[in-house]
Amino acid sequence: MIMASEQVRITDVGPRDGLQSQKTLVPVAGKLALIEALWGAGMPAIEATSFVSPQAVPQMADADALLPAIAVPAGRSLSALVPNQRGLERALRAGCREIAVVLSATETMNQRNIRMGLDEAIATARDTLRDAQAQGLATRAYIAVAFACPFEGNTPTDRVHALSVAMAEAGAGEIVVADTIGAAAPCDVQRVVQALLASLPAQTLGLHLHDTRGMALANAWQGLQMGVRRFDASIGGLGGCPFAPGAAGNLATEDLALLCAQAGLDTQLDMEALVRAIDVAETLVGYPVGGRSLRWIRQNLPALARPSAAQAGAASTPR
Repeated sequence: MIMASEQVRITDVGPRDGLQSQKTLVPVAGKLALIEALWGAGMPAIEATSFVSPQAVPQMADADALLPAIAVPAGRSLSALVPNQRGLERALRAGCREIAVVLSATETMNQRNIRMGLDEAIATARDTLRDAQAQGLATRAYIAVAFACPFEGNTPTDRVHALSVAMAEAGAGEIVVADTIGAAAPCDVQRVVQALLASLPAQTLGLHLHDTRGMALANAWQGLQMGVRRFDASIGGLGGCPFAPGAAGNLATEDLALLCAQAGLDTQLDMEALVRAIDVAETLVGYPVGGRSLRWIRQNLPALARPSAAQAGAASTPR
């Protein structure tokens, strides 16, 4: 059920998931410009980078330099993805205060992504969450390929449920169900979210959606109807996974923001400033980007702009 004026929390993963598969290496200065533009649009949370192997994901090789350079407005959240305890140690040295771990729901995806079996990956995620909490960090846990795997096909819902509960019991403050290859339809979102709601409160659930089959926004709407109020999205629809063949871009932040606005839900985002952030992203990657609604948004900005939203939390504090 959707109530008018309810808040929806969007984490923009463009600087991390959006840039990690780009052929063009974006320098630190460019990433900082994009992050600053997102803060300026009122973005409540940004996943800025990942502390992974530079050889595996060269676009994230600058994580140690990037994170300390980011000024975080008061009341906002800045996070980074860490694959294991070694990544966590790097994140801590860089001043990170919120991390996300990722646990793929299939054996083959874990082998391809992190060269571990599922049982070892579960143990690694648990240990990383435990150590992060011991350092006072906020934590999220991604359940990747939660709907379908590029190597094993459809993912069993009971396995997604078991892994989600395991990560919640390990202390993850948010469980993010990820449609990594964009294979889900709204009926799939309904099935998986309904299963999770039997054991986990809706306020701890998030959805990370990809638009490979053009279903991302419909899937977000299904999640909203079921009480999910946390979503990952990527500015301009940037994204993809270098370890998941066929994974297309993420749900575009602007599409989700417009959907929420038309449903009477509050994202605290300034649409005009969000369009400026899209322009920054486009300049960085060197080709046109933007969600399905972008053309219409540009044509209707005077009616959509929220000048006050970008002012919220304007005072920044360096990390």
